[in-house]
Amino acid sequence: MANNIDSCQQQINSELADVEWAHIAPGKVVVATEQRAWLYQPQSPEEQFAQPMMGQGSLTTTGKMLDTAIAAAQYTVNPDRRPPALTAIRWVWRLAGSYHLTHPVPQLMEEAANRFSANNSSDLEAWALEKAQEETGHDRLALKDIQSLGYDAKAVVETLKPPAAIALMDYFIRSVRDRNPIDCIGYVYTMERLSLGIGEEYIQKIETLLPPEINATRCLRVHSSVGADAGHADENVSFIAGLSASERSRIARACYETALMCFSPPSGEYISDKEIKQLIASLKID
Repeated sequence: MANNIDSCQQQINSELADVEWAHIAPGKVVVATEQRAWLYQPQSPEEQFAQPMMGQGSLTTTGKMLDTAIAAAQYTVNPDRRPPALTAIRWVWRLAGSYHLTHPVPQLMEEAANRFSANNSSDLEAWALEKAQEETGHDRLALKDIQSLGYDAKAVVETLKPPAAIALMDYFIRSVRDRNPIDCIGYVYTMERLSLGIGEEYIQKIETLLPPEINATRCLRVHSSVGADAGHADENVSFIAGLSASERSRIARACYETALMCFSPPSGEYISDKEIKQLIASLKID
């Protein structure tokens, strides 16, 4: 029996030799080793995981920590209400949300770069400038998709402002305009990581809802596992792993907070297809 206990303790000590952790909410800590990751609740302030994280990151442990923070948000929400079935008119609503999530990003990333530069963080400045470049033009894809469905795209996005998209963008703006905009990295990582859950099968399912020969999934394809975002998540993990422990901790917390908004249902009722139709009925292009 003693040998078994010693063996278990040696395994635990080996796992904890390379470990990362982050406080993502009061009483919630995500812990990641090379082998596994889990959600932990410290029982006393003296515990290792109740203290600020120390040490360096790695591709494996940093990735597991960030992804577990996102999964913890999904587990926390676990909504009883399911969103309405996707329809062609609801796809217009989704596209309007995509526009509002993409349109301000290049300018905000340049703003973040300026703040990182002021903090003498040249690596973070370069990361933000690269993101500004990568995201340029994605809003135009959403507009093209809306127009393909027969609507005045500009008028539609001025009329339809999905609360979930606006709340996410408000969070992103606050992160960028913080004195240290490090949280915006967690937001970007989460949005790109979640997009990897969108595959060709889902895209084709949407296309079957739309009129034949209509291409209205350009924006979605870019932000999916078959588009540009596919390689961005791994690139982001590699970059984040090289940051300081305090920066990685804040990024993990931002991942949790961003994912919490992504997974949470609206406080009220979901907008109905009828309401969407009424809002944009006059915006049809003859």
